[in-house]
Amino acid sequence: MKVKEKKWIRFRILLVTAVFLCGFGGIVARAYQFQVVKRDRLRAMARSGYTGIVKLPPERGTIYDRQGHELALSVEVSSIYAHPRRVRDKQKAAVKLARVLGASRRRIYRLLNMDKPFVWIQRKIDPAKAKKIKELDLPDVGITAEKRRYYPGRELAAQLLGFVGADNQGLEGLEAKYDAILKGPGCELVQMRDALGRPFFIRRRSSGGRELHNLVLTIDKEIQYKAEKALMAAVRRSRAKGGQCVVVNPDTGEILAMAVVPRYNPNIFSKYPAERWRNRTVTDCFEPGSTLKAFLLAAILEEGVLFPNSRLYCEEGTYKIADRIIHDTHKYGTLTVTDIIALSSNIGAIKMGQQLGYNLFCKYLTKFGFGSKTNIGLLGERSGFIRAPKKAKPVDQATAFFGQGISVTTLQLAMAMAAIANGGTLMRPYVVKEITDSAGYVVRANSPRRVRRVISPKTARMVTAILEKVVSKKGTGPEAAIEGYQVAGKTGTAQKVDPKTRRYSNSKYVASFVGFAPAHDPKLVIASVIDEPKGIPYGGVVAAPVFRDVGLWALNYLKVAPEITVASNRSKQRYEGTDTSWGRVEKVGRPSLPLTKKHGRIGRLPDFRGLGIRDVLVEARALGIRVILQGTGLAYKQSPPPGMSLSQVRKIKVHFRPPGSSS
Repeated sequence: MKVKEKKWIRFRILLVTAVFLCGFGGIVARAYQFQVVKRDRLRAMARSGYTGIVKLPPERGTIYDRQGHELALSVEVSSIYAHPRRVRDKQKAAVKLARVLGASRRRIYRLLNMDKPFVWIQRKIDPAKAKKIKELDLPDVGITAEKRRYYPGRELAAQLLGFVGADNQGLEGLEAKYDAILKGPGCELVQMRDALGRPFFIRRRSSGGRELHNLVLTIDKEIQYKAEKALMAAVRRSRAKGGQCVVVNPDTGEILAMAVVPRYNPNIFSKYPAERWRNRTVTDCFEPGSTLKAFLLAAILEEGVLFPNSRLYCEEGTYKIADRIIHDTHKYGTLTVTDIIALSSNIGAIKMGQQLGYNLFCKYLTKFGFGSKTNIGLLGERSGFIRAPKKAKPVDQATAFFGQGISVTTLQLAMAMAAIANGGTLMRPYVVKEITDSAGYVVRANSPRRVRRVISPKTARMVTAILEKVVSKKGTGPEAAIEGYQVAGKTGTAQKVDPKTRRYSNSKYVASFVGFAPAHDPKLVIASVIDEPKGIPYGGVVAAPVFRDVGLWALNYLKVAPEITVASNRSKQRYEGTDTSWGRVEKVGRPSLPLTKKHGRIGRLPDFRGLGIRDVLVEARALGIRVILQGTGLAYKQSPPPGMSLSQVRKIKVHFRPPGSSS
């Protein structure tokens, strides 16, 4: 290449570089002029174009259940606004808007007559109405997007979730408690004027640096639904005022369900009375009645004051304390401690409590968590009431032993029973599992936390064994029995105080049941409370079925295998009076039934479809057939098929699925 050509190329490169440098320098100079030299004047000019700033509600984070189902979320909706000063035919505009929005024409006309540059006509309307408003093509009437809180489950867990106001501020429940965390960045609607003086809006994010976060709850949507359904059925059946149900994992303290009846729809919360908004499982206190005897029993066994077979005289149903007569529902003579709990003798409980002493009893109640908040982190939680030993008269002490004169919340009752279920440790309950950011990363996580050890594992096992008797046919809570599972629990029936007479009412009661299953490897603790049932008020009749229905469904849903049990010879003995020969239940290993012609290889393979796991095992093993189980629930498929000769069958595979699920 010639020298002349090289110089020409070098010249062109330098020329292009110079042009770029000049251009970039001009941009920098202009930016410096706008940002530094003329900053104040330009800012004043921009502000002079603003005619107003309207703050829009911030978006809120989503609330999920433990499986990731949305319980509360923000959806985009439309809001209608107007510039009253610029609307010419206000009467005509009001008529058209009222017709589409289904609102009062007078109210809209009154808004359009205001001497303001901006008014909201109607906020957060559905998309169909927004589309019709847009088609009206009304001058100086605009539409902007906003975020509205929506609860897809409607009444589901409403008292726990709470609701938000028109500006997306939390007003009740978790929405209020975690308002600062759920609230994300806000937006502003900036009204400006163009060169001809016509107003227009610019939407922008407001300053503040707030980040949006989500809540992941310990609640399971399916168990919550079943708890509410069973509770509603019990309240309807007993014509009660209301009810509560709490389902807890005893090992972790996680709340799986927290149901309150009557319910309300947080999407339209203003249409319901304010008393329905309360989460009564933590805000309402009641006298626990005989459910407290379970904790009296735990204290006595832990201290070694009495033993399960210790006998106490129950005064034939009538016992005088100071100037008051205490009655039992039935007349009992001498009962063992086991009998007293199973039959729920009030006089027997007093005799037990007198052996322990009221001071020590109060200490154990405190250790079980009564008289103080559980610190679950929900608004309005109450601590309940335990009368101090110094202020308790002899009658107060006596009645406290069977749950009168003491107040508790449903959550306290559930957590105290969970301490027995898990081997003696009181756990801190929690309902918020995680807090995540907008990308789904965990910002904060809650984990199981032990509060204190209340009783020893040995005592917990003894208490469990006695509480199993409560759910037997001769106890007070057979309606709580769950087929295929051992259940331990305690019934309770307490009179309410009449606010007018300030005496115990003879017609208003609180019926309760609290227990756990399976008894020897608890997965669930369920506390059910029915407020003011009509007719039969007993907890074993009114509240126990809620435990049974929720427990059976939840154990199946959680795939907890049933316990295959048969009664031993001792279980054939009947329980009468003070006899303590309760039936003993033993687990079945391999079948010991003889393979006679009746139960052996003659005949056809039966159809197991529709049967539960326990029934399939019992029937198949009686025929000498080895069973392979798959799934939980009810049998819907088997291999070999029914009808095959038993002489050809050595084993069978049976498939199960939860009731109501599809194949």
